[in-house]
Amino acid sequence: MTAIPQGRTRRAALVGAMCALVVTGTGLTGCSEDPDAGTNGVGKLPAAQIQSKSRAAAEAAPAVRLSGSVVTSGRTYKLDMQLKADGGSGSVTAQGAEFQLLRIGEELYLKASAEFWNHQDGKDGKGDADGSDTAAAGKLGGKYVKVPQGDPSYKRFSGFTDKDVLLDGLLTLHGTLGTEGRHEQTGVRTIRVTGDKGSGGTLDVSLEGTPYPLLLVRAGGAGTLTFSDWGKDFTLTEPGKDETVDYGKQLPTS
Repeated sequence: MTAIPQGRTRRAALVGAMCALVVTGTGLTGCSEDPDAGTNGVGKLPAAQIQSKSRAAAEAAPAVRLSGSVVTSGRTYKLDMQLKADGGSGSVTAQGAEFQLLRIGEELYLKASAEFWNHQDGKDGKGDADGSDTAAAGKLGGKYVKVPQGDPSYKRFSGFTDKDVLLDGLLTLHGTLGTEGRHEQTGVRTIRVTGDKGSGGTLDVSLEGTPYPLLLVRAGGAGTLTFSDWGKDFTLTEPGKDETVDYGKQLPTS
């Protein structure tokens, strides 16, 4: 059972006592707590305005952490990323393979196991007869591999580390917007915005402080993401030379 914050309990008790006085003194037959009391007020707005304010808050925030799953082009990606204006870092899992991404400015690094690089070579871990592919994968495994900007993988992987690009593509609901009551995410009260009554996705927006997005359920079962650490800065550290491999102009491709 979810514990109810003491402040909310005391507030409810106070409202109940006030209602009793009103009923006793005036003969009125009912009283209820204002669901927007103590909130940022966005719960009173139309759904389109709530979504607009949440997107504006997300765009203005200097940093965010997002985690969960995204389904795109038939592939499911599990993400755990920290993002800010000049880069990002974190982990991505796709088709059972996990890899780390780090972007600082225009420099993008990918860190993965030797098994990952064998798969990228299209050899499924078998390698060439002379073992050269396996040896190459072994040199890349566990190292930060600098991704060349001209490589097709650069655009695909850098998108996971770009706050503006990623949020712009994700924070979208489809169809007619509406609201679906008050909810709670990790102890924070939220208002839920829906697209086509939920079939077009749902977005839980904070009712406390800045109206940041906190939970996104994408339309059509295309993934669920949670957002946290809004505005919380973090450090991006360039890997040392002994941790880095410069593969060249193009990475191995599958």
